[in-house]
Amino acid sequence: MSARLLTPHALIEAGLAAPERLPELEAVAELYAIGLTPALAELVSADDPNDAIARQFIPDKRELVRDPAETDDPIGDDARSPVKGLVYRYPDRVLIKLVATCAVYCRFCFRRARVGPGSASLSPSEFAAALDYVRARPAIREVILTGGDPLTLSPRRIAATTQAIAAIPHVRTIRWHTRLPVAAPERVTPELVNALDAGERTVVVAVHANHPRELTPAARAACRRLNQRGVMLISQSVLLKGVNDDADTLEALMRAFLEARVKPYYLHHGDLAPGTSHWRVPIEEGQALMSVLRRRLSGLALPAYMLDIPGGYGKVPIAAPSIRKDGAGQWIVRDPEGVDRPYVERLGAPRASGDDGGERRE
Repeated sequence: MSARLLTPHALIEAGLAAPERLPELEAVAELYAIGLTPALAELVSADDPNDAIARQFIPDKRELVRDPAETDDPIGDDARSPVKGLVYRYPDRVLIKLVATCAVYCRFCFRRARVGPGSASLSPSEFAAALDYVRARPAIREVILTGGDPLTLSPRRIAATTQAIAAIPHVRTIRWHTRLPVAAPERVTPELVNALDAGERTVVVAVHANHPRELTPAARAACRRLNQRGVMLISQSVLLKGVNDDADTLEALMRAFLEARVKPYYLHHGDLAPGTSHWRVPIEEGQALMSVLRRRLSGLALPAYMLDIPGGYGKVPIAAPSIRKDGAGQWIVRDPEGVDRPYVERLGAPRASGDDGGERRE
């Protein structure tokens, strides 16, 4: 398989969907883009109807069912967009949506109603206006480039974008959100990696993967190429029913990230994007899974479980709390094995420093 699969017919011809599914695939394709790279298509087990890779990329007729809670803008980008393509939700950082296309199209994407072929990317003048907005606000220290997938741009445009942002004195961090190292690792060339160079600025690449099988040897080599150039790598994943909603898979995914020199960062609760309810895992189940991971993984491998509040109000951690007060006002801490332990901040009256009552302590 040498080309991207972009249509229902292409998926069927590649043996990734049954011919009788053509009408439903075409109905979904009228609403949401299809795209699957050779690197990920090769991972699909066509004989398994519940294959974790197929579930992420092969259209499903359930995408035509829209829950009343779901919206085209589930995290409220529009409410926080003072100029086209820029989202200013937090005081110290902005998002710039450079492009509206991706190498692959995830079926659960929170921007699925706004990306795909024919969707408008930022024009040069619109990008210049976004940079003017950043220049005028010294509190902004980080620019996050997203879309779509901004690393699908040519190395020349990536370099020009990097240098334009790095020229803003108060911006100290440039972050790129991408699936490219996983979806098309061969495109993470030395030329692309060099294009990310921002001098003394910190460059971060957030790598999106949801199942350990996605982190193939080629994907890990692409991550190493970025890492060796001084790029900081962090992960992003979405908790998805039938893909990674079990502790063993999540543990393997986070360990695979770490082995690829990618720091596990965020595990997102599924956003209320249209036609995605069949992927969303109940919050209580997500919290229980995080409790298991906390017992199994070190802090290096443990992501934060995050919910993006609809309406543009930002992300918050939603893992089950480890500490609470009981009815008597005493702290109770839950240990890694799930056992509650008392925690007392102070016993008795405080003593002056050095007053050990005559007892010497080594």
